[in-house]
Amino acid sequence: MDFRDVIEGAKGGLEKFAASLPGFKGYKEKEWRREADKLLRGKLADELAVQLRRLNELQLRLVDSGLIEFTDDLGRAIKKLENLMDRIKTATYGYSGFFDAVKVKEKQLDAIYAFDAKLLEQLPKVAEAIDAVGQDIEAGTGIGAGIQKLIKVITALAEQFEKRKEAITAVGEVTEADEEALAEQ
Repeated sequence: MDFRDVIEGAKGGLEKFAASLPGFKGYKEKEWRREADKLLRGKLADELAVQLRRLNELQLRLVDSGLIEFTDDLGRAIKKLENLMDRIKTATYGYSGFFDAVKVKEKQLDAIYAFDAKLLEQLPKVAEAIDAVGQDIEAGTGIGAGIQKLIKVITALAEQFEKRKEAITAVGEVTEADEEALAEQ
């Protein structure tokens, strides 16, 4: 689901009229891009919350099965996932104030959205690793190795998220010609 389309479809008549006004359109376009990314990050955080609940259930299964020696390792995975979820929830959504020295332009906002969309595509790897740990617990073998693999998957996703700022700055400066072209759209 592309949340930019959701935002576009939710525009009312007044917003569409306002968007046609010169100068105002660029401002609103940025706001809509920020809102789409905020929705996307909310989706990411919600999906991670589902996986977090699954991990907590697995931890209970470990205790119920008497496999207490693995609860600390699974607790590390849970903590890493919670930390990532919190960072995604509170990540900047590309706002720059009127007097800020560094302005966030449309291209950077699009880069943020594309970056966050790629993170969402990575979430099935977390779910698969959790599935594997669940199967290991059921079989009673390979639990430690499965949890370590899960931690690696979560760590890789967290490291990818840390590169979010680089994705924004990699777009580079937006020239006045770019801004004029966007304003004419």
